[in-house]
Amino acid sequence: MTASNKITITKPDDWHLHVRDNEYLAGVLPHTADRFQRAIMMPNLAEPVTTVDMAESYRDRIIDALPAIYKLTFDPLMTLYLTNRTKVSEIKKARDAGFVHAVKWYPAGATTNSSKGVSDIVACYDVLEAMAEEGMPLLVHGEVTDPHVDVFDRERIFIEQFLEGIIKNFPDLKVVFEHITTKYAVELVEKSSANVGATITAHHMLLNRNAMFQGGIKPHNYCLPILKREEHREALVKAATSGNKKFFLGTDSAPHTRNAKENACGCAGIYTAHGGIELYAEIFDKADALAKLEGFASHHGPDFYGLPRNREKITLTRKKVAIPESFPFGNEEVVPFRAGGELLWSID
Repeated sequence: MTASNKITITKPDDWHLHVRDNEYLAGVLPHTADRFQRAIMMPNLAEPVTTVDMAESYRDRIIDALPAIYKLTFDPLMTLYLTNRTKVSEIKKARDAGFVHAVKWYPAGATTNSSKGVSDIVACYDVLEAMAEEGMPLLVHGEVTDPHVDVFDRERIFIEQFLEGIIKNFPDLKVVFEHITTKYAVELVEKSSANVGATITAHHMLLNRNAMFQGGIKPHNYCLPILKREEHREALVKAATSGNKKFFLGTDSAPHTRNAKENACGCAGIYTAHGGIELYAEIFDKADALAKLEGFASHHGPDFYGLPRNREKITLTRKKVAIPESFPFGNEEVVPFRAGGELLWSID
């Protein structure tokens, strides 16, 4: 364990974030804007963000919902939701717009609001070619949806059935393997070209699948991709703290109302934005790798996306902070990760 109690790093970015929409935005945006200068906004709303015009409208709603103090300091980076009907012309329009930074591939039925996602990736090959030409990254939710495949194997099978082929067939396409959860994903990213990167969440590095079942069902630890075995958690920590530029921060903070989580068919998603950088500091500290945190959190992501690194700095201190049992979320509430517990690091 490092003896350092304080670390100053370039202000980080979150390369995978859910903030929902409309009345829910104001409850969660300040947590992210407090900690991050930019965030890649996921497009899987109830009505998916499939066009540049929809992305612009969503961006306006996000900015409007920000407290005034953040309107000039926080930059939402927009994405499009890939479907079997996405047009090549929309990719060119997205690149010209300047505020759309990636396209997200959700296999149809893989996760929240993914029913309108891709059912046949071959039908999207012309779009992938256009993305490669335009330098537009493909963000991948890497799970198969075949009900005969065990839920804990869906990432591994997706790699074998789909992702390896996409990487081979489109060598110039930038690919971000989102929220990876297994050693198989780590190995794929490590052996692939510089065009392939991955985001890693804090919760997948802090928890293994036991966390969903200890002492009874824990719905607020349920997410997709689902938590995996301890050997996979360890592989993620090793990758994140290695200094390898292919791996970077993406919280996948995913708020749902308490009622949506605590019912007979609870939603997948863990809300971590309230500790969006502090949880990573804890992970890197425990791995005796605090010196590698700035690269993972602040440098590797913008370098991969071809964006400038941030200039502002933040300082993190080893100091316990109590986590509330819930936060306001629209007219309801969201239960955060470690509700009622503590963050071990804080932002000065």
